[in-house]
Amino acid sequence: MEKDFNVIWDEEEKFGGLPVHINEIDDFRHCITTCNLFDLGFKEGIFTWWNGRAEEDCIFKRLDRCLGNMELQQLWPGLEINHLSKIGSNHSPMHLTYNPSTGQIKKAFRFLNFWIKHESLLDVVKEHWKADFHANPFILFNHKMKKLKKALSTWSKATFGDIFQRIASLEEVVKVHETQFELNPTIQNRERLQRVQANLIRVWALEEEFWKQK
Repeated sequence: MEKDFNVIWDEEEKFGGLPVHINEIDDFRHCITTCNLFDLGFKEGIFTWWNGRAEEDCIFKRLDRCLGNMELQQLWPGLEINHLSKIGSNHSPMHLTYNPSTGQIKKAFRFLNFWIKHESLLDVVKEHWKADFHANPFILFNHKMKKLKKALSTWSKATFGDIFQRIASLEEVVKVHETQFELNPTIQNRERLQRVQANLIRVWALEEEFWKQK
């Protein structure tokens, strides 16, 4: 599904303008997670919308995204999304391509240790560690494990996304805020810069835990 949702997923997906409404973000996240969808990712710049203004009135957002489910990823594992240049519109066109060579290797399921720190993990496990039939305990266990692995994969993509892509995006966002603060060193711009820097540090910590486990 490719669409302009007119709402962002996280604070780093917006630059400039009024503060982000957390409730609006939470509603969007809940909707996507409930539908068992996740962001298919992207290449190039993080922002897909610009209000056409400059300096203090300038606002950038990521309002456009491609969503999919696990079945789509398994059927078309080589999907790639690029944000193209804004020409004749204030939105970036979404260019979706299929590259079979990028999806030939099936990744094995891996439980990531930093998942444990997230408050919703236990709810996901409780919800999906169920079986609606009776059978040999070994068959039931195998069924539950397959069901839970699929659910955790979807949950992880919706909750954490691709941490390496998030780092690349956040580094770009930090650069934009650094430039803005250098041009206009107000308290508000400093606070915005500090917030995105804190977000980047948090994702760096996840990456560090990933490589320690690896």
